[in-house]
Amino acid sequence: MTGPLDAAVPNDPSLEITLRPPALGDFAGQERIKERIEVLIAAAKGRGEPLEHLLFSGPPGLGKTTLANILAREMGATLKCTSGPVIEKAGDLAGLLTALEKGDILFIDEIHRLNKTIEEYLYPAMEDFRIDIIIDQGPNARSVRLNLPKFTLVGATTRSGMISAPLRSRFGLVNRLDYYVAEELAGIVARSARLLDIALQPDGAFEIARRSRGTPRIANNLLRWVRDYAAVRTGGLVNRETADAALRMLDIDEDGLDEMDKKLLEAVIHKFGGGPVGLNSLAVAIGEESGTLEEVHEPYLIMGGFLKRTPQGRVATKKSYDKLGVSLPGRQLDIL
Repeated sequence: MTGPLDAAVPNDPSLEITLRPPALGDFAGQERIKERIEVLIAAAKGRGEPLEHLLFSGPPGLGKTTLANILAREMGATLKCTSGPVIEKAGDLAGLLTALEKGDILFIDEIHRLNKTIEEYLYPAMEDFRIDIIIDQGPNARSVRLNLPKFTLVGATTRSGMISAPLRSRFGLVNRLDYYVAEELAGIVARSARLLDIALQPDGAFEIARRSRGTPRIANNLLRWVRDYAAVRTGGLVNRETADAALRMLDIDEDGLDEMDKKLLEAVIHKFGGGPVGLNSLAVAIGEESGTLEEVHEPYLIMGGFLKRTPQGRVATKKSYDKLGVSLPGRQLDIL
């Protein structure tokens, strides 16, 4: 899903591809996942077999698609990409699977949005490399079995809790990508700056990194904006002062919070007395879709300690009150 920071800067898909690391050694962060993948690739190559099926989960922009591309490159395999909502009928899935060759990697983004009927067809394809298709209807209906080459399914999801247990259990390796720390993101920003030929100083890279919400995609988007700002205002040099001025123009503060984040916190505190407040009520109060709040804004606010999710609803933490310069009411101490 695209968030407000993704939309703040024009995003050229071809440019995004050029910034993606081509090999596992170039991929920054996620060290434990990289170590597992290295073992998996080495073992599969040693046996001369395709990789196990893999599932990557985590917030948007952390590198799930990039890892799928790296897997294909490391294995010398062809990568075929699709997404869960695109596969509407069993025939769509059959067309994708029968077009695969041995060792190919099928990448399904947002796999949690697969139709449940499609999931049922996918189970034997993942386990036994076959798929049974029903042809015709009524008395003329018959089942046709199609044998498939051995392939690797790589799934990506931002909502791992929505993946059914039977589907999850068929993946040989399940990995959750975590948000990046500022130091890791600073390295990613510096690498992207070299590829884009930007005169970036280390303090400028760190300033962009610490405001990027722990997400490489956002860091690269902000870097492009800062580049444009620097080209117009400072002659192209990007240091801490330039990055700070450019990001303040986008209303992104030193904690990486944007205008909508602050609007959300202000609503919880001023309109709902600090909470608890339900997600739908909060969405109506600030004029935003509840899904956007839950998937784009909430994860970072909760991770940053600004918001707390309880069974009764969302509650603003002391850090939120301090952020907005508001005194914490005595009754909120009991809730927190």
